[in-house]
Amino acid sequence: MSVRATIDARRNRGTSRANITELVLRQLSARHAPPAAHDSAKRLGDPTSVAIVTGQQAGLFGGPLFTLFKALTAVRLARNIRDHYGIPAVPVFWVDAEDHNLAEIQSCGILTENLALHHVCVSYPTDSGMPASDVILDNSIMTAIDELRRMLPNTEFTDAIVEQLSDAYRPGRSAVEAFSRWLDLVLGPTGLVVFDASDPAAKPLMREVFAREIDKPGTTSRLASAAGQALSKLGYHAQVTPAPDAVAMFHLGETRRQIRFQPPESNIFRIGEQTISATELRAAVSEHPQSFSPSVLLRPLVQDTLFPTSVYVSGPNELAYLAQLRPVYEHFDVPMPVIYPRVSATIVDRATLKFLDRFNVDFSDLQAQDESLLNRLLTGLLPDAVGRSLSSAEQNVSAHLAAIAAEVSAVDPTLVGAVDPTRCHMERDLKTLRSKVVQAAKRRDTTLRRQFHRARSQAFPAGQPQERAVSFVYFLNRHGPHLVEQLLDNLPFVVGQHWLLTV
Repeated sequence: MSVRATIDARRNRGTSRANITELVLRQLSARHAPPAAHDSAKRLGDPTSVAIVTGQQAGLFGGPLFTLFKALTAVRLARNIRDHYGIPAVPVFWVDAEDHNLAEIQSCGILTENLALHHVCVSYPTDSGMPASDVILDNSIMTAIDELRRMLPNTEFTDAIVEQLSDAYRPGRSAVEAFSRWLDLVLGPTGLVVFDASDPAAKPLMREVFAREIDKPGTTSRLASAAGQALSKLGYHAQVTPAPDAVAMFHLGETRRQIRFQPPESNIFRIGEQTISATELRAAVSEHPQSFSPSVLLRPLVQDTLFPTSVYVSGPNELAYLAQLRPVYEHFDVPMPVIYPRVSATIVDRATLKFLDRFNVDFSDLQAQDESLLNRLLTGLLPDAVGRSLSSAEQNVSAHLAAIAAEVSAVDPTLVGAVDPTRCHMERDLKTLRSKVVQAAKRRDTTLRRQFHRARSQAFPAGQPQERAVSFVYFLNRHGPHLVEQLLDNLPFVVGQHWLLTV
């Protein structure tokens, strides 16, 4: 479905905008978000408006660089839709605040002065099963900020960045609130609306979806599984394989517990080890909706019920499971938004770009964590005479020994078998000699070696894609607060491309 058709579908369905607009504005006011975010949120109350939604878990100090790319893609799309269609389009960042995989969000990767990948960590109760929204920062967060300050390369922006982080990440705040405040500060001026989905005041707006999931238990899981099987037959991989008895909801208490039903009966449910009737579960959802949370299958439906979503900006992993949800959207009678992949890019300095251009190096070749590429580059820099002599020797050995094998067979056929081991031995010695020449070139050409390691450390720190390994706080520290607008203005927002850029 096109963006235009999705916009029309959202308008025809209608959404209760007053409640969500009031709730969003209340969150922004509590966090002292910038005026641009407030102005953007007010547009949600316009019955002609649409939302461009993206989201992510509450990663420490903002999370990896791709979190920034998700947000920027949503902001750019909202601006494009406003300009192209003349429609109020609001970029919304849905904080996945009730995710319980705390190990994924308790560290922040940065590059040190010598471009080594360093992780600043805080201690979250990763084995507790509690959602991120229940994690309250203690004094260890100040220790983490101090460590970040020591390990970041010192720039003219460092002191301001650390002061702003210290203001957002205060002991006593939840990890989700701190994350939301930091996004407000960095991206609120672009008009991005940050929404904390764990807000108890938001849960009454989710009751309708929760109730429908309970009334037809297992339907969401069955539809998603069938769609996954269909994708598998087409050669794709099903990202989500829910259990047949799974209800796409969790109960929130001391831990987050999966809700299941007992087939063939659909009026008996289990929350952990507790058994509860359908009537009791419906009453609990009605009276205490804040005690429930959508699973990964139901979260998009809740999100697009609360907001008039016309486009959802996803990462590559999300694309796989969202492809399984079209029949689920139809089941809930919610228009499915257009799924738009986030922008993907690697930010390097100008010296790295010059290195890649000068030696005609393919960017992806930098990911390998060995020196095979460096060895090829150094071999290419060997004096022509040395390279020709070694290549000639390697070719001649094979040719001469083949001739010898033919001659000795006339003398004694049993000697032919001795030729191959001799050839292998000589070829091995020549390879060893070539390697020694390359190593000598390495010791001589330290400049090329330094350029290679600098490029690889930036592009693929510890062998990982930069946008997944390095937090965007590192780039704010390096380039300053104008980085966000520079990326919005200059980053090519083209689907299916990975961009290499310098700022």
